[in-house]
Amino acid sequence: MPLPALQDEEGPRLPEGLPPVVDAHVHLFPDRVFEAVWRWFDQYGWPIRYKLHTPQVLSFLLARGVSRVVALHYSHRPGMARMLNAYVAEVARAEPRVLGLATVLPGEEGATRILEEAFAAGLRGVKLHCHVQCFSPDAPELHEIYAACAKAGRPLVMHAGREPASPQYACDPYRICGVERVERVLKDHPTLKLCVPHLGADEFDAYARLLERYDTLWLDTTMMVTGYFPVPLPRGALQVRPERVLYGTDFPNIPYAWDRELKTLLGLKLGDDVLAGVLGQNALRLYGE
Repeated sequence: MPLPALQDEEGPRLPEGLPPVVDAHVHLFPDRVFEAVWRWFDQYGWPIRYKLHTPQVLSFLLARGVSRVVALHYSHRPGMARMLNAYVAEVARAEPRVLGLATVLPGEEGATRILEEAFAAGLRGVKLHCHVQCFSPDAPELHEIYAACAKAGRPLVMHAGREPASPQYACDPYRICGVERVERVLKDHPTLKLCVPHLGADEFDAYARLLERYDTLWLDTTMMVTGYFPVPLPRGALQVRPERVLYGTDFPNIPYAWDRELKTLLGLKLGDDVLAGVLGQNALRLYGE
């Protein structure tokens, strides 16, 4: 059964006096893909509070004071990535406050060429999703993708944590994912800039330790500091290396107020410098802004 929606109050915009805020985890898809994603979430995930298409997503966030958004998407079958990449590249050209990322399906023919074309079109990194695309981070077919990102100096955002999981995925996230697999990637590709969303859920402490050891690893906060999931607030990464943590939301595919994540971060009293980094500066550094 889907998880519940929260009827929490949303703010009209960001509070005054904040440093620049970059939402480093926003999903943008063509309309029909968005709608297919929402149908899946309605049945198996959680109720989507903001069923907004791409123009509305951007106007919603930017009008509320978010200064930049990192646009993520992913393909789930061969031959889909070029269309999605062209779509996000066009969105980013029309709105310079969007940092658009590319995607590719690991193992599909011409994967390296697909990424080279995407980078040439101005896309700033790559998004992969182990659960949806059904691959292990250390699978052999990933090496060409990691090499292409490292060669181009483009970061890779990879949902490699085991959670949030669903039995409705075509593969078992607990079988294909794990912090030890990500560490193999970091060892085998020492110049790859890798960001793991959701603070590495559910292996929070293990990812915090990994963050201590590898200067090429970042984490983002997406959905994990909201109190939505029944887990203790994962503070480890923020305590160990806050300069390697990015603020992200999963907007618009969330079941609660758009600013819930932000309110929690503000309540942690991280200090001005740490807060400025987490809310925006760390993401801008990662993407070369």
